[in-house]
Amino acid sequence: MTESSRLSAVRASYDAVAVDHARLLTGVLEAAPLDRAMLGAFAECVRGGGGGAVADLGCGPGGMTAYLNGLGVRAFGVDLSPAMVAVARRSYPGLRFEVGRMVPLDIADGVLGGVLAWHSTAHTPPGECPAVFTEFARVLAPGGYALLAFEAGDGRLPDHADGHQVDPAVHGTPPGLVAERLAGAGLAEAARLVREPGPTETVPHGFILARKPPTPGPA
Repeated sequence: MTESSRLSAVRASYDAVAVDHARLLTGVLEAAPLDRAMLGAFAECVRGGGGGAVADLGCGPGGMTAYLNGLGVRAFGVDLSPAMVAVARRSYPGLRFEVGRMVPLDIADGVLGGVLAWHSTAHTPPGECPAVFTEFARVLAPGGYALLAFEAGDGRLPDHADGHQVDPAVHGTPPGLVAERLAGAGLAEAARLVREPGPTETVPHGFILARKPPTPGPA
């Protein structure tokens, strides 16, 4: 499957389930204290680093974008699926949501305080992840942070979107490999968490907080 056909398949799959996906995600964070802890730490790091805007890449129906906004960061969402973006705009009319790809990002160099990729690289083939992470590094300001949530498996996993069939494959990645690829893009690991699967999950979930090196101060 070529990149263009893969992206088309992902877009079509999520366009088809956008409304149901939003419903199924309602209340998910309330039952996930470790997920909330990572998001809270990420938001605090962004605020402490200057409080630049945060891009929620692969934002889906917008719930994580709104959650980050409630934590005091200026978050906006980007998603490949126009239907997901439409749901997000209806649900959170005070926030900004855009249709777009992760590679390339329609964002200027070095302008963001943070990047959130909350399971949004799940359909990215392993060989394409370095280019995605390089884009994250490009748009982050020096000292900015990236938080990734991902399926901490190894190889192809059952295709799903909270109970919906999704094409193409979902890829699990060992946390060490994610950290290695982030480092290769210039993003240094700051923290790592792996938790066991929740009641509706099939594999452990990994979280890595990484930082773009700050600009050196005067000697």
